[in-house]
Amino acid sequence: MANTENGKKYLIVTAGIAIIILAVLIWLGIQAGNETEPEYVFFYADNQAEDYPTTLGGKYFAELVEERTDGRIRILVRAEGVMGTEPEVFKQLQYGGIDFARISSLTAAEYIPKMNVLSIPYLYTDSKHMWKVLDGEIGDAFLGLTMDEDIVGLSWYDAGVRNFYSTESPITCLEDMKGMKIRVQESEIMADMIDALGAEAIRLDYEQIYSAFERGNIDGAENNWPSYESMHHYEVAEYYTVDEHTRVPELQLCSKSTWDKLGDEDRRIIMQCAKESALYERTLWVEYEEEARRIAIENGTQVTELSLEEKQRFQDAVKPVYEKYCGEYMDIINQIIELGK
Repeated sequence: MANTENGKKYLIVTAGIAIIILAVLIWLGIQAGNETEPEYVFFYADNQAEDYPTTLGGKYFAELVEERTDGRIRILVRAEGVMGTEPEVFKQLQYGGIDFARISSLTAAEYIPKMNVLSIPYLYTDSKHMWKVLDGEIGDAFLGLTMDEDIVGLSWYDAGVRNFYSTESPITCLEDMKGMKIRVQESEIMADMIDALGAEAIRLDYEQIYSAFERGNIDGAENNWPSYESMHHYEVAEYYTVDEHTRVPELQLCSKSTWDKLGDEDRRIIMQCAKESALYERTLWVEYEEEARRIAIENGTQVTELSLEEKQRFQDAVKPVYEKYCGEYMDIINQIIELGK
């Protein structure tokens, strides 16, 4: 008798579980049926890490586009350089091998020399000045230059500002630069800037900076707060001088061949989402930078901020660099400088 009742209970429980499973399967089927099959699936390239501000900005852009097109356009963000180096990605954008990307203006300048204007040393008084330029007519004109390369410029992303840091004493004025050995990246403009300031430019790979400080091969280097903090350079160069000598904006781009596939409404949506994602990325960058600054200071970094007057002296010293690399664009440079006054 007991076995019979247990058997009945088993059947009841089993039937109940089966009903639940069937209900879940039906619900999942309904949900799957409600999902919009994307009309387009595009790829977006970034060479930074998954949690880096530019990558997160790209993902936010993709989410906005998918949401506002009701799932018709899906953009898959591929970070960490899996789709190639920035120069490789730029070339793939030109012929449609990649649909969207975030690219440094320095990379773009390799194909569009006029872009060098935007990263000339001491061009901007501060970040507000740069965004006033980039979010206005001048910035729109520079985004338009990419059309000659079969690429559509969408918006501007932030990549921070580069400053000097040193090992023996803080850099407080132009005279402090005289005779210093300063590490620079592989950039003729940066090397000439260092020379113009009275120091000696030492070209070294990024990974070699720490050991070069330890061996005394360099007296200083330059980079943004996140790079300074992440590589623990505060351990060997505790003096960080905020002179804001270089701001290198970055571009969010779309392949023209991809752009040409889309209707006017989708283009409008993509352009609007790109601009909104740019504002989002800039906010993330400020937080990212502030956190790096906090960590460095907690670990002993001493900060010196140059006054506007002293920064003007630095800018005047590098004027020959302006003429050498952007001589034919001095009218634009002067317009940018005026917007900062």
